[in-house]
Amino acid sequence: MLPVVLVAAAAAGAILLIIAGLSGGRAVDPVQARLTQLGTMQAKNLEELELQMPFLERTMRPLAARLSGSVARITSTSFADQTEKRLALAGNPGDLRVSDWLGIKAIVAIIFGIVFFLLFAVVNILGTGFVIGAGMSVLGVVIGYIVPEFWLGRRIKRRQKAILLMIPDTLDLLTISVRAGLGFDAALAKVVEKLKGPLSDEFRRALAEVRVGKSRREALRDIIPRTEVPPLTNFIGAIIQAETLGVSISKVLQVQSEQLRIERRQRAEEQAAKAPIKMLFPLVGCIFPSLFIVILGPAIILIVKNLHT
Repeated sequence: MLPVVLVAAAAAGAILLIIAGLSGGRAVDPVQARLTQLGTMQAKNLEELELQMPFLERTMRPLAARLSGSVARITSTSFADQTEKRLALAGNPGDLRVSDWLGIKAIVAIIFGIVFFLLFAVVNILGTGFVIGAGMSVLGVVIGYIVPEFWLGRRIKRRQKAILLMIPDTLDLLTISVRAGLGFDAALAKVVEKLKGPLSDEFRRALAEVRVGKSRREALRDIIPRTEVPPLTNFIGAIIQAETLGVSISKVLQVQSEQLRIERRQRAEEQAAKAPIKMLFPLVGCIFPSLFIVILGPAIILIVKNLHT
């Protein structure tokens, strides 16, 4: 009997402690908590705030900003506009501005120049002239200044290809959503919610611009220079024209969806037709020589032995 009483008393005491703990805790005022957080943030000095930033933000970005000013003096306005357009086509990787990109190019050019100079300085010890080493360092600077553009071009092509592959599925989801009774903006929001990729990011940006006051027509039209994908350009043009003329968007989406399916099938057939030609080069360069060695090797050995005998 005594163990049962002890267990009951311990359970009752635990319940009382839990109730006391829950009732004793006061709700934290959100305004007071925010003021306390701001007070602690102001108590930190500037050095501590800078040390909380990532290493690249603390080192590379200031250096790139300084070098970008020197590079911007020798570049034209058209080049800056073209660079801004290419960064937009690439999806603004790392939220880079034109000044940041010029600074990165200058840093890479300096690194390549130093590396080329050090490589040919070793050759200079062996007797090569210093002028060749200096010339190769200049060549390294030029190569280093051009290399980031190749990286940016590859990123643009990869992003455009991803957008091209996403368009049919996006249109199917838009068509289903509009036919289910949603408005076009709500259908775009559903696409942004369900699909992930550069195209949904562009639609998310367009919806955000519409919320801040830009018209839907202008928001959709601004997607075109940021992507430069012909099927997407045709789709946006059809949507804008349908909105202008009062045509049912559901019918436009259905027609565009069917057209894009046909184009996707044609692209697949085109890639299949190119496959034999692409396979010809590895066949000729790698497989055929091995086959010739295996097939003709024993015959050549026999012929050589017969000639010596």
